[in-house]
Amino acid sequence: MEGLRRAAVAGSWYPRESTRLSAEVERYLAAASLDAVPAPRAVIAPHAGLMYSGQVAAFAYKAARETHYAAIVLVGPSHFVPFHGVSIWPTGAWQTPFGDLAVDEPLAAAIAEAAPAVVVERADAHAREHSLELQLPFVAHLWPGTRIVPLVMGQQTRETAFALGEAIAGAVTARSPAMKPSKAGPDGGEPGGPRPEVLLVASSDLSHYEDARTAASMDTVVMQHVEAFDPDGLMSALEEEPRHACGGGPMVSVLYASRQLGAAHARLLRRADSGDVSGDKSSVVGYLAAAIW
Repeated sequence: MEGLRRAAVAGSWYPRESTRLSAEVERYLAAASLDAVPAPRAVIAPHAGLMYSGQVAAFAYKAARETHYAAIVLVGPSHFVPFHGVSIWPTGAWQTPFGDLAVDEPLAAAIAEAAPAVVVERADAHAREHSLELQLPFVAHLWPGTRIVPLVMGQQTRETAFALGEAIAGAVTARSPAMKPSKAGPDGGEPGGPRPEVLLVASSDLSHYEDARTAASMDTVVMQHVEAFDPDGLMSALEEEPRHACGGGPMVSVLYASRQLGAAHARLLRRADSGDVSGDKSSVVGYLAAAIW
């Protein structure tokens, strides 16, 4: 798994041309109206085709836009390849229309070493997978040259989700034992708190192919646990009904890692569904944006 991971859905799920993609991303960011939040430790963003979920993802990335991150850890679900554990892309780079993004190899190695029974290398889990790739239009546009750590979760078990969260937290702590002061305090308000050097991104859509009313009810369960900053409660809800989210395990991992890293607040920024774009409310996919600090 060395070398370049080539874009799999550029030109279909989002524009391949950099100028067109830049304009589309900026349009979504400009339309995302939200109150300022402290520098996020983590965000949750959806991963459908950009025309469907980009308006929601923009809220998460706009919340983080003013913060410089040296590295971004991306955690998403595997849609095509079933396997145990989490597949890491440990070296090389990922192709985007804005230029290749290099993997943060030391951080990737630290995560893998922290959970050797969970973190594996499977190139096939990344080859067609869109859950991480759909974050890159925002990541590469807002933080050109930043390094990434791509992680795709297979079977989303409790053991895998929490083990990955623990590994991420340990690796980030070892990388950044002292953090720069931020405009926001540790309580999320006054100046003086830590500025995160590494952003964690959980890539997940919510309910799939329910009517809009049913989807809203199902999505509310996830939203309540996210807003309560409750990774254990979210995991329990997903074990009871996995259809609540396709990337529930990645959300649990990122929430847990964020808490281990000192985050104490989560804010829901936007919820929508595919019917808001298509006009078809009989069968929708739910989308969520959230920030954690």
